[in-house]
Amino acid sequence: MSALGEAPIRGREDFAARFAVSRETIDRLLAYEALLRQWQKTINLIAPSTLETIWARHFADSAQLLALAPPGAKTWLDLGSGAGFPGLVVAILLAERGGANMTLIESDTRKAAFLAEVARQTGVPVDILRARIENSATQPMLVSRETARCGNWDVITARALAPLPRLLDLAARYFSTETVGLFLKGREAQAEVDQALKRWDFSVALHPSQTDRDGRVVEVRALKAKTEDQSR
Repeated sequence: MSALGEAPIRGREDFAARFAVSRETIDRLLAYEALLRQWQKTINLIAPSTLETIWARHFADSAQLLALAPPGAKTWLDLGSGAGFPGLVVAILLAERGGANMTLIESDTRKAAFLAEVARQTGVPVDILRARIENSATQPMLVSRETARCGNWDVITARALAPLPRLLDLAARYFSTETVGLFLKGREAQAEVDQALKRWDFSVALHPSQTDRDGRVVEVRALKAKTEDQSR
């Protein structure tokens, strides 16, 4: 469902109009969609009920993060990438601009293989770490490029990975003072923020989702663990 006042996204034409992307980007997303439908037959990549709404539920939901990122953000990290949402979609959009790098962390071997195949067939430069998030700094890359690094990220993203308090536990090691977290959340976003603030200090903004009237994008900056006295 689109945000209030926005026309719904039903397919590639609506997506292209909403996000002002090139024909090459649409072609890459079409290749992504074809691979997703093919691999879905043997691997549970997405909920079967969302197969017919890929462009809105998955592609547009992911793409909306690009406009919320700091201008000129170069290094992106996507946690628990799964089928590539939001990280791989953002990487495809970033490919139009050049000069940016997306790293995807995914522990499931088959899903990591799927991500690598989409990246190969679309020609999108990404790094894929096949590892648990908490161990990723010590794991080898499935796809490796010279620009890859673990740290100093401009933007960290995640969708449907964990409640915000746990998500910040996982993401904190990758935050610097300049890092921005963009996390796709549902109707309980504010409650999750309230819980997270018991253990963490951070500035936060909740942005309405473009694809779900109850959804929010939680923007986190200046993340810092509270001291034991502050947490009481």
